[in-house]
Amino acid sequence: MELSGPSRSPTEKTAIKSQLSFNQDLPEIPEGTSSKWHFSIPRRYVVAIMAFLGFCNVYSLRVNLSVAIVAMTSNYSYTENGTEQFKQDYPWSSEVQGLVLSSFFFGYIVTQIPGGWYATQIGGKKLFGIGVGVTALVSLLTPALASTNLYLLVLGRVVEGLFEGVTYPSIHAVWSHWAPPLERSRLATIAFSGSYFGTVISLPLSGMLAEYVGWPYIFYLFGILALIWCALWWYMVAETPQADRRITDAELEYIRSSIGPSANHIKVNVEPPWKRFLTSLPVWAIMIAHFSENWGFYTLLTELPTFMKDVLKFDLKDAGLLAALPYLVMGVTVQSGGFLADWLRSQGNLTTTQVRKLCNCGAFVCQTLFLLAVAHSTTPSAVVASLTAAVGFGGFAWAGFSVNHLDIAPQFASILMGLSNTVATLPGIFSPLLTGHLVQDKTPEEWQAVFYIAGGVYLAGALFYGLFASGERQKWADIPDSYALCRDDQSYASTEDMPYGTGSCE
Repeated sequence: MELSGPSRSPTEKTAIKSQLSFNQDLPEIPEGTSSKWHFSIPRRYVVAIMAFLGFCNVYSLRVNLSVAIVAMTSNYSYTENGTEQFKQDYPWSSEVQGLVLSSFFFGYIVTQIPGGWYATQIGGKKLFGIGVGVTALVSLLTPALASTNLYLLVLGRVVEGLFEGVTYPSIHAVWSHWAPPLERSRLATIAFSGSYFGTVISLPLSGMLAEYVGWPYIFYLFGILALIWCALWWYMVAETPQADRRITDAELEYIRSSIGPSANHIKVNVEPPWKRFLTSLPVWAIMIAHFSENWGFYTLLTELPTFMKDVLKFDLKDAGLLAALPYLVMGVTVQSGGFLADWLRSQGNLTTTQVRKLCNCGAFVCQTLFLLAVAHSTTPSAVVASLTAAVGFGGFAWAGFSVNHLDIAPQFASILMGLSNTVATLPGIFSPLLTGHLVQDKTPEEWQAVFYIAGGVYLAGALFYGLFASGERQKWADIPDSYALCRDDQSYASTEDMPYGTGSCE
């Protein structure tokens, strides 16, 4: 078969072959490339860019209320009969505000695992688009819900959480079809980094909208932008490479040959092995690492402003760029970590397991050290510098645990992401409660205990992941040869979603 496309070194081809769990030879891809391939972005990177923008919208829709609620509950002046008066749109107590802000997570934690399973039934592309689209519609309705009834607003936030909860699991269902083994890290982390860039953009923009045109326009703007993205996602992204009318023959054949049956879009009638999920040490390694990273991340970014105000008498909200700097650094390092992981794997000197452990455990150890630096810093600049470094190293951990689901069980990656993200949501609930219990008198020693615990969680996560993580497909995730593409026995498989492209078995 004559194909045009990017060349692959013997090391890379060997690495790709090691990912295949069925009898298939990796085709030779000549040096030359077609003009269409050379002058256009590969379709798998179009998917990554669109997923990046999708996660920008996901986090913009999630965090916009944290800015809007300040304007919704603040006093403002107006003149009535020549007299200056003051009022609030919503005179909510701090407890009510906490309920409104936390209600999102009541829905978010519920749909992680069901979302992962449902993505294997209807497709990750569809579910990801539906998740963002419904959240956008509810965002547009938020001002009306708030003006009607407080409990309708809370219900709306729960619904937003329910539909955003499917986004992380469903994107792994997309990558199980689109991401070649040696590009999994970079493609997945390009997408995930959008959440941090979305936060950096949405926080200051929400503040400007609230000040100059009114807080309702925060929800209108981000809701409309998300709906525009949904239309583009539906138009530009196909569920599978075979269904993409714009993909080149070379890219289609490369994806199909490197991934195997998952990329060939066989609809395999295999029930998720739930018992195997829960008894697999590599799965537990991913879940514990995800939990550890989020515990430290939530501790740093939710409790740090209070720590700096209590101990250093410094209001981080007045720092402007400094408040957004950790998110910006995290977005950059998440992408950098993905590219580094794929480069290390492509060199052939380290196995996938070794690369995942290096990225994850190395990041956790560095984060622990900088957390200790935060605990013992005495100036605001030192705290922000240590915080930025600690958060930044977390980006490299995402090139470990967050992609690992695709290594050990690509066809069940969306379900495994749902499992790990369910566990990883718990720190957002329990970390603030523990901090509130420990910090009674607001002394430096009490805050040091908070950071010591977070450092301990990081080290425990690094130890467990280092001992039990794996980058190899697990035996319970093997696809039998009878399910492979283009065998004589097709009774277990369907190729009905392969209408486009000329990459075939002949």
